[in-house]
Amino acid sequence: MSEASQTPEPVGPGDSGEATLPEALMLLLFNPRNGTIAGEGLNLMYALGGAMITELAMHGHIELDQAKRKARRVGDGPASSLLRGAWSRVPEQTTGIRSLVIDIGKRSRETTLDRLIERGDINKEARRFLGFIPTHALVAGATGTRDRLLAPVRAALVDGVEPDSRTAALIALLSASNNLPAMHADIPWSGEIHTRGKKFERGDWGAKAASDLILSSLVAQLASTAFATTVSALGRPD
Repeated sequence: MSEASQTPEPVGPGDSGEATLPEALMLLLFNPRNGTIAGEGLNLMYALGGAMITELAMHGHIELDQAKRKARRVGDGPASSLLRGAWSRVPEQTTGIRSLVIDIGKRSRETTLDRLIERGDINKEARRFLGFIPTHALVAGATGTRDRLLAPVRAALVDGVEPDSRTAALIALLSASNNLPAMHADIPWSGEIHTRGKKFERGDWGAKAASDLILSSLVAQLASTAFATTVSALGRPD
C-alpha cells in the first residue's frame, strides 16, 4: 500500500462528532416514539435541500449572488461525504437557488438517513410484516444527539432564549418547511411558537445570532423561495 493511500481522509461536519444541518434537521423531524420522519415527501425534500445549501454557504463551499438569488460551486469542496455529494451537484456557473434546493433535496433523504444510522443516532431494526414479509423499523439510537439538538431549539421557541446562528438557521428551516406543528410532542404547538418561528424565517434572530448576517439573509431567502414553491411550480424555470 502506498504512503498516499494510507493518509486518512480529512474530517468535516457530519464525519466527526458535529451533526450537519441536514442531519440535525432530519434527526429533529424523526419521531422516536413511532419511528416516523415528519414531512416525508416534497416537504422533506425542500427542507433537506435548504439545509444542504445553508451548510455549504456557511463553510464557503458555494458563492452566493443574493441579488439574483443564484449560487455557484467554489473551492475544493467539503470533507464531509454527505456535504460533498450535495456540493458536487452545484455547477461552477451561477444557478438559481430554488432549482438547486430541488435538485439536491430530492437526492438527500437516503444519504442523510444513512449518515444518521452510521453515527448511531438512528437504528434500523429488522422486522417481519404479517409474520413472514421482511421489513424494517427506525428506532432511536443511544447517542443522545437528538436531545442535545432539541434543547436549544425548544429554549428559543418556548422560552424566547436567543440561540446561536446554527440553531437559528435550523429553526428557520423547520418553520419555513411547516414542520414545527408535527413536533408538538417535543415543542407544544401554539400561536406563540408559530410567531417565533416566522421571525426566524425572516432573519430576525436577535443580537446573539444576528452577527451572521449573510447566513440569516440566505435562510430568509430560502424560506421565501424554495419552501413557497408548490408542486405545480416544480418545472418552472428560475
